[in-house]
Amino acid sequence: MPTRYIGDGYWELISRQMSIVTRSQQERFKEAKIAVIGCGGIGGQTIEMLARMGVGQLNLVDEDAFDLSNLNRQTLASIKELGLSKSKVTKEKVRLINPYVKVNCFEETVTKENVDKIIGECDIVIDALDNVKTRVIVSRAAENKKIPFIHGAIHGTLGQITVFSADKDINYETMFNLPSKDKDLTEDVLDDLSSVTSGVPPVIGPTPNLIGCLEAMEAFKITTGVGKVTQAPEILTFDLLDLTSFNVNEI
Repeated sequence: MPTRYIGDGYWELISRQMSIVTRSQQERFKEAKIAVIGCGGIGGQTIEMLARMGVGQLNLVDEDAFDLSNLNRQTLASIKELGLSKSKVTKEKVRLINPYVKVNCFEETVTKENVDKIIGECDIVIDALDNVKTRVIVSRAAENKKIPFIHGAIHGTLGQITVFSADKDINYETMFNLPSKDKDLTEDVLDDLSSVTSGVPPVIGPTPNLIGCLEAMEAFKITTGVGKVTQAPEILTFDLLDLTSFNVNEI
């Protein structure tokens, strides 16, 4: 790293946002530890924005490798990364964007058995997933740790985002009335959750990237105290084919 980026280089990196937050607020984000579950379309953009905004630590997980079909939306991928581990490529990209971020990288499938290890001592968990079963596993782990779970999901040009906090009465499963609600996560219940998500959903580049940016901003707001968090049961929804569709509703 060039000499000019050692020491106070962090503050030069994020200097353009310092009229939006105070130094003490940015210091909180500089110390924040955030787990991003998934390094694909949503996750790649979330991770990049968190790094550019100056987050302190990222725990990243993805068991997958980049393939050609990812290039229409996954901004951390290029031709030269095809076949390479998403989590390992993402870790290296973060290092090149912001060398002050500590990155823990997990190249594995998220399960009931390893989710606590992956989240570790993080302050916030961000959902960058594409299936309901893993969302339930991760949301329960976040609730047990009493940390916010930022949910984002897409389908084609549709997107939605909300934040679940442990001090609220509503969680991911109750809000969306999932079959696992109030049940132990037995193999049968997990099988039921697997059937909720079926097939390969359509997706176009702007949709996951917008959700990723919004999730990163929710994490920034939670950590710094700036702005209003989109707190469940409120949910932001939109259809990019109709920009008048952006709306915050309560479920």
